[in-house]
Amino acid sequence: MRHLMPEAGPQRVLAASNFVYTVGSGLYLTAGVLYFTQAVHLPAGQVGIGLAVAGVASLAVGIGVGHLADRLGARGVYAVTLVVQALATAGFILADSFWPFVVAVCAATGAKAAGLAARSPLIRQHGGDRPQEFRGYLRAVTNIGISLGALLAGWAVQVGTVSAYQLLIVGNAVAFAASAALLVFLPPAVPAPASGGPRWIALRDRPYLLLTALDGVMAIQFKVLTVAIPLWLVAATTAPHWLVSGTMLVNTVIVIVFQVRASRGIDSSGAGGRAYRRAGVAFLASCGLISLSAGIPAWAVAAVLMAAVVIHTLGELWHSAGGFEVSFALAPERATGQYLGVFGLGAGLAEAFGPLLLIGLCIGWGPAGWFVVGALFALTGLATPYAVRWAERAGNEKRAMPVVPA
Repeated sequence: MRHLMPEAGPQRVLAASNFVYTVGSGLYLTAGVLYFTQAVHLPAGQVGIGLAVAGVASLAVGIGVGHLADRLGARGVYAVTLVVQALATAGFILADSFWPFVVAVCAATGAKAAGLAARSPLIRQHGGDRPQEFRGYLRAVTNIGISLGALLAGWAVQVGTVSAYQLLIVGNAVAFAASAALLVFLPPAVPAPASGGPRWIALRDRPYLLLTALDGVMAIQFKVLTVAIPLWLVAATTAPHWLVSGTMLVNTVIVIVFQVRASRGIDSSGAGGRAYRRAGVAFLASCGLISLSAGIPAWAVAAVLMAAVVIHTLGELWHSAGGFEVSFALAPERATGQYLGVFGLGAGLAEAFGPLLLIGLCIGWGPAGWFVVGALFALTGLATPYAVRWAERAGNEKRAMPVVPA
């Protein structure tokens, strides 16, 4: 675990804040939907609609808040997003019908998207010579925190009482507040100087917008393990249902152990683009294996699915490391928050619409649907290096333009 502990200083403060935050996230990710269906007694359909509305409503929040973090200083803006998340999460206890639920979950989801954008300038400023590599540290820490939160949430699910679920929600809110409090020990980020050009430069950067779209397609892969495989395993295979937990455990352990190492090998935007290509091939191979798991004995299902999860996780490591690299390397330092807010749009769209796509193809079409999804990932990976080269050329042309005195 030594490689997951940065040296004392700003990096360790950010890692500690991130760890506390993700323990709270693990509580909610594991049992949040169950809280609303089992404790609040909202119909599952209404919960799904509310979550989709929140996902769509939060898409544009990151851009504006990222711009504020660039202009006003990222530490304070990021702390505010965490406090808002804590208050909105605590408000879940008061959400006893559909519309209060929608309001609370929109506030929490919007604050989460805003926080991811506001944190980006902090990672760039305190991440050392390789902030992309430090982002890999944080992702490994994230998986540890979510795993611990999931274990704690298992108690609430097992007890199943309203009080147990409410205690889970309170713990989630406290974790977010504690994460904000830890930022007091972080040196304030220096606001980026204002430029004389257009304010929303990220939205005018067409190569970067294309990369955002490609990353959004590739980010659907995060829902394969949490949506497609569990539904496929239950509906189309003879494997025991506990294998769902086994697949998640294998994925989490691999990410914790190897994400930092994977990030070290991807040290330029060109290398980031090639990482997307490798990830696409890995996802195609993984989806092909999963399609073969229908109609075979349970022991064979377990072997095939575990092999597929290992291959998929290798692709996830490459995709994540490639995304860290291109999103930072191709974003101007004076607008890190704004650019990373734009880049987060892709993942937000995948979060909102990825489950519907995977359910329609992988579950609705059966084995053929898995090959379609794998081909989609592979084609996206093949296209990304070309988009990266376009973005590099565009950046070089901008830097070569003469500066006209005011």
